[in-house]
Amino acid sequence: MRNPILPGFHADSSICRKGDDYYLAVSSFEWFPGIPIYHSRDLKHWELLTHGITDDREADLLKLPSAKGIWAPCLTWCEQEGLFYLTYSVMHSMNARYFDVDNFVKTAPEITGPWSEPFYLHSAGFDASMFHDTDGRKYVVALDWETRETYEKPGAICLMEYDPRQKKVVGPMKRIYTGGTDRGCIEGPHLTKRGDWYYLMCAEGGTGYAHAVTMARSASVWGPYEPDPQNPIVTSVPGDFNERQDWDHLKPRYFNAVSYLQKSGHGSYVDTPLGETYLVHLCARPFRPELRCTLGRETAMQKMTWTGDGWLRMADGGNLARAEFEPSRLPEVCWPEPPVQDDFDGPALARCYYAPRWAPERFATLADGALYLRGQESLCSLNKTSLLARKLTSVETTVTTRMQFCPTSFHHSAGLVLYYDNMDYAYLELYREEEGCPAMLRVRRLQNGVRTESAGVVVPEQPLYLRLTVLGRSTQFSWSADGQEYRLVGPVLDTSEFSDEYCQYGEFTGAFVGLACEDSLLHQASAKFDFFRYEAHPENDEAYFL
Repeated sequence: MRNPILPGFHADSSICRKGDDYYLAVSSFEWFPGIPIYHSRDLKHWELLTHGITDDREADLLKLPSAKGIWAPCLTWCEQEGLFYLTYSVMHSMNARYFDVDNFVKTAPEITGPWSEPFYLHSAGFDASMFHDTDGRKYVVALDWETRETYEKPGAICLMEYDPRQKKVVGPMKRIYTGGTDRGCIEGPHLTKRGDWYYLMCAEGGTGYAHAVTMARSASVWGPYEPDPQNPIVTSVPGDFNERQDWDHLKPRYFNAVSYLQKSGHGSYVDTPLGETYLVHLCARPFRPELRCTLGRETAMQKMTWTGDGWLRMADGGNLARAEFEPSRLPEVCWPEPPVQDDFDGPALARCYYAPRWAPERFATLADGALYLRGQESLCSLNKTSLLARKLTSVETTVTTRMQFCPTSFHHSAGLVLYYDNMDYAYLELYREEEGCPAMLRVRRLQNGVRTESAGVVVPEQPLYLRLTVLGRSTQFSWSADGQEYRLVGPVLDTSEFSDEYCQYGEFTGAFVGLACEDSLLHQASAKFDFFRYEAHPENDEAYFL
C-alpha cells in the first residue's frame, strides 16, 4: 500500500480497535466539527465516520488565532467498561511560550455517540492521553510544559491517575520521562501495556523535519522507563543528533532528500487478531526545494513487528518511514467512494465540510436542493466567518461551483476560496463597488496579512460558474457564464505559499478549498450555491513532491 493513507490535513493520528473495527482520530485545531474520526475494518480502506466534537459550545474557539484550538486527540476503547474514551487538548495561547491549555476527556458507548460532556483533566501541558490498565485503574499521560528559565525545554512526560467515578485526576503529578533520544521537543505520549511491560511511545525532535517516533518501557507504570536501544523506531531522518537546546519545532536543516515522506513522527499503534501490528504516524510531503507542505501534516502507516526481547520495530528492520508498506491480511472491506459532486440535496451537510472556529450550521443552510451561506465577518476575522470548506487532499485538484449572489454594497461578497488561515488565502469574490454599478469578479489575496486585489472583471447579472484549478505549484481561478467556456481571472498563484512553512500567522494545519460569503454591513446577505464539485488526483501527487 501507498502512503499517506489519509492525504491532506490529518495530523497527530491516534488509532484503536474495538472487535473487528478500527478507529482513527486526528487533530482539528481551529476547525469545526472537531476531531475527525475515521473507520476501517481492513486497515486499507478508511471512511470519515463521525466527529468527536460537534457542538461548538463544548470548545469555544472564537477569537483564537490559527493553529490554536483542539490538539492531538487520543482515542481508546476500554473493554471492561464498554466505553470509548476521547482525550484531547484545547490550546488557547502560546504567547511568550507559556502554552495555556486545558485538557479534557469524554466518553461514549459507541463511536458515533452519544458522547458525554467533556470532563476537565488538567492544564499542565498538552497531548494528554488516557491509559486503561489491566487492573481497572486509569492514568493520564501528557507533556508537562516547562516555563522555568533554567530547566530544559519543552518539558517532560508526566503521569497522573484518573478516577472514572469522580471523573477527575487524583493524586500527585509525576514526571516520568525526558526522552529516548537527544532530539529534544518530546511530546505526543501514549501508554500501552503488553505482557508485563508498560510501553511509552512518544514523539521527539519537534513536529518538523527532525520528527520521530520513540519507545521506552518499564515494569511499573510510574517508571523508571528504559529507552529502546534503537530509538527512534520510525523517522524521516535516521541518525543521532543532539537538539535538546533548540526547541524550534520545524528544523528544516534535517530535510532528508532521499525520503519521500518528511516530518514522520507522533505515532500510535494497533494490533490485529492475526498477530499483526500497524503504526500510524504523521508525515508531510513538501514542494522542493522550498520545503513547503501545502497539504499539511498527513497520516501514514507502517507495518511493525515485535522482537523476541519485546521491542517494536518496522517490519523491514529499519527505521526510515516508507512510502509503501505491506498491507494487513485482514479481509477487505471497502466503503463507497464519496461522490465527486455534492448537489446539496441531502438533509444535512456532508461530513467532509468544516468551518473555522464555529459550527457550519451557524451560517450554512440546505434548502430546495441548494446551499445558502449567510454572510458574516471578513475572512480575515478570528471571530464569526462564513467559510464552508473541505481539506485539500491533492495538489492536482479542480474545484467548481455554481453561485447566485446579488451584492448591493461594497460590504458584500461571495465566492470560491483557497484558504490556509485568516491571514493567508486567495478569494475569487463577486462584489459591487457601488449601488448601480455592475457586478464584478476579482481575486483577493491575503499574503501574510498583506492584502492585494486583482483588477475587477465585469460579469453578467446571472448565476455564475466559479472554478479553482490547482496543478502542482500553479493555482488559478476562472469563471464561466454557461459552465462550458471558462475565462481566467486574477494571477497565477504559487501553491506552495499556502503552507505551514510560508505562512507566518498559522502552522500545523493544511490548505482548504471552499465557499464563502461576507456581509460586514448587517450579516444578512445570502449566497446560493447549486453544487460543489471536487475532483482530486492524489495518484499524481508524487511527481510534484520529488
